[in-house]
Amino acid sequence: MRVLVLGAYGLIGAAIADRLLAAGLSVAGLGRSVEAARRARPEIDWFSADVATLLRPADWTPFLENVDAVVNAAGALQDSARDNVTAVQRDAMLALYAASEAAGVRRFVQISAVGARADAKTMLMRTKGEADAALSASRLDWTILRPGLVISPAAYGGTALLRGLAGFPLVTPTISGGAPIQTVGVEDVSDAVRAVLMGEIPSRRSYDLVEDEARGLDEVVAAWRASLGRPPARRMSASLALGRALFRMGDVAGNLGWRPPMRSAALKEIEAGVLGDPGPWRAAGGRPMRPLVATLRRLPSTVQERWFGRLFLLKPAIVVTLALFWILSGAIGLAQIDRAAEVLTSRGMAAGLASMFVAAGGLVDLALGLGALHRRTHVAALWGMIATTVAYLVGATLFAPDLWLDPLGPLVKTVPAAMLALVALAIEEER
Repeated sequence: MRVLVLGAYGLIGAAIADRLLAAGLSVAGLGRSVEAARRARPEIDWFSADVATLLRPADWTPFLENVDAVVNAAGALQDSARDNVTAVQRDAMLALYAASEAAGVRRFVQISAVGARADAKTMLMRTKGEADAALSASRLDWTILRPGLVISPAAYGGTALLRGLAGFPLVTPTISGGAPIQTVGVEDVSDAVRAVLMGEIPSRRSYDLVEDEARGLDEVVAAWRASLGRPPARRMSASLALGRALFRMGDVAGNLGWRPPMRSAALKEIEAGVLGDPGPWRAAGGRPMRPLVATLRRLPSTVQERWFGRLFLLKPAIVVTLALFWILSGAIGLAQIDRAAEVLTSRGMAAGLASMFVAAGGLVDLALGLGALHRRTHVAALWGMIATTVAYLVGATLFAPDLWLDPLGPLVKTVPAAMLALVALAIEEER
């Protein structure tokens, strides 16, 4: 059986692809940026395409050749500079259903979510619900799987945020007012997909994939903290009003091309809760989903997980600190261009040339600071910061070496800034 997995390098899709390969199936994977995935999983037949642009049945036809089954594990949290939720989760799926029918695809497995309904409050759940309804009305041999909060060895989205909260020093930050949550391990989700494709579970039905017990977000974080070997910490609960303000900052980051898990859509799901019914899945012969503690015990708990937990919430602080440092440096230099030029003219440089150097340096600093805030230009800006720092140090050493001994340390202080840019480069990857 040849299976096309959409989002096959994502948090859920990668686990599904690995499980199907282990079961002896032939797997093709489709995603927007597959270069790294192709190197890591050469046994998968990779297709590079943006699901949001595949809006006609004909767009899907080349990817469905000799495909027996399709698993849709693609999705987006909310609209941003990089994501169109309606296109990815609904419009492209309607085209895919029609193309799959025409291509003779035997089975279609949709990875949806608990709470997905056509009348849901968030676009995330509403578009999933609309796509689910269209699939259930199709002629395909479909199955809709609706996982709860997915716990995965991979750190991305919600699982990355949970690691960050669990790794927070001294206290455990949570948000008050959240509804109960049921979790599921990504290993259980991938095994459920295998069971459906192998015909072990009745098709043309929808199943919630959730553990039996529901718990609050603070309990989930506490359990994860314990699994990392960290001592219990006092709970520090933020009000929903403060939570909304923090998550709106995530929306701003989303508009700059980042994909932070702390965005308005995520907060609405926290408020609504993640509750499903595990009964139908068990009644159909499916293996019960593992409880949270059992799921966490199957995850690695080593220094790399503890490092990630501590660094995750520091990452936005590092980016903002670097950006402000360079923006303010440039703005102050431009605002006091004559005074800044005196550093050069007092050492023999012509006034006009000194002013030109100061103005150029100020504009470069501003550009680098602003560039670091936007995801698309972030990496280039970080390298630019390092290169510019080296240029500043070399130039100052040649023209004003005495600044190395200045009591305010104008040159010495640039070295930690360059090192912080190196740290930001080391942790810039999202998945």
